[in-house]
Amino acid sequence: MTFIPYYVKSFHMDLFDHKLKETIQQTAPIADRMRPRTLEEFVGQEKILGKGKIFRKIIESGEIPSLILWGPPGSGKTTLARIIAGITNSHFVSFSAVLSGVKEIRGVIKEALDQRKFYRRKTILFVDEIHRFNKAQQDAFLPQVEKGVVTLIGATTENPSFELISPLLSRCQVLVLEALSQEETQIILQRALKDRERGLGGLEVELEGKALEFISHCSQGDARVALNALEIAAATTKPNKKGKRRVTLRAAEEAMQKKLLLYDKGGEEHYNLISAFIKSLRGSDPDAALYWMARMLEAGEDPLFLARRMVIFSSEDVGNADPQAIQIAISAMQAFDFVGLPEGWIPLAQAATYLATAPKSNASYLAYLKAKEDVKGSGALPVPLRLRNAPTKLMRELGYGEGYRYPHNYEGHFVKENYLPEKLKERTYYYPTPNGYEKSIKERLDSWRKKKRGNK
Repeated sequence: MTFIPYYVKSFHMDLFDHKLKETIQQTAPIADRMRPRTLEEFVGQEKILGKGKIFRKIIESGEIPSLILWGPPGSGKTTLARIIAGITNSHFVSFSAVLSGVKEIRGVIKEALDQRKFYRRKTILFVDEIHRFNKAQQDAFLPQVEKGVVTLIGATTENPSFELISPLLSRCQVLVLEALSQEETQIILQRALKDRERGLGGLEVELEGKALEFISHCSQGDARVALNALEIAAATTKPNKKGKRRVTLRAAEEAMQKKLLLYDKGGEEHYNLISAFIKSLRGSDPDAALYWMARMLEAGEDPLFLARRMVIFSSEDVGNADPQAIQIAISAMQAFDFVGLPEGWIPLAQAATYLATAPKSNASYLAYLKAKEDVKGSGALPVPLRLRNAPTKLMRELGYGEGYRYPHNYEGHFVKENYLPEKLKERTYYYPTPNGYEKSIKERLDSWRKKKRGNK
């Protein structure tokens, strides 16, 4: 076997890597080719990266803490991590939480130790979709992050407070990235059109104003989606006699197709949207309620989930102010189950507008919570003997049911009686509101309570 000196192997590997990178660069999607390389090229996130902002100063100082970059797709999380690695001259390791486990983490840690020992270089470990790591995998990072063996930069589209373990979260600074604005997306698209090295400058592409607006609007702040749509539109547009490709609105629409609404039925956005829907119902705003309902249904939410939430709402937030509300909600749920899609949204929309415009009362809901507190605080208090049934002779001899007065035998079908355990006889849980039908309930109940207290 011929011995090849290490420096020769290194030279050939470097040469190979350079050629490989060139090939990849030429064939990579435009979203990857146009990835910003410096903070000056980075578009968006002015709140944290604008000139004079404290985090920009931290990056430029080179002393980077471990970070969690939380933001929607295409907002620049991976790009920002790479830029930070470049500015700090750190060894950059990209790691997928989907494809890797604890074994791979250990390998990365060993590599980081070697980088520090032999080259005195810091290692930035970038973990994409860090929320997909389980507790054991997240625990594996902790000692190395604490010791400074690696600077962890995790990227996530999910709320870190829900998805990451507290010890790891406490050792990282969370940066919230926002979806790009339509204007910022247009800046990125215009750059790609002009850039001859990495973009579409060599193809002489012209993008109609309406096409530009359409792509930037439909991408919903996702730069990757916008750039890929632009590349497809340009590739499918034939050059004219002058060699220019004029991308029309129709070409943009065909390239863009229909972008799915940002919605993950298992993630935070699911809870954000249902929260907005319920709060709109509670706030008596049928327009907003219909909007949030449409957002969820069009994104593929289970319609029966919405129906169930409206059944709960009808009791929790409407209650006895409109006793028909729960019947409307249940009927809408049954109607959807009977009709199905595509027309099933119609009864759901009717129920939503009814609930939004109904008088509101959470008195029943609050009354139960108060009773629940007494149950927990007082324990299992005995049922008064007069309220117990006496189906056997022994029970009658023990006094079960003795002294009970049957209300229907009395005037107004009411008797002055305490039905609570003796210890809680002064408690009042239910306070009806003066809203809707509950006003009538309040008047009757106030009258009965006065009689019970002896105030005729």
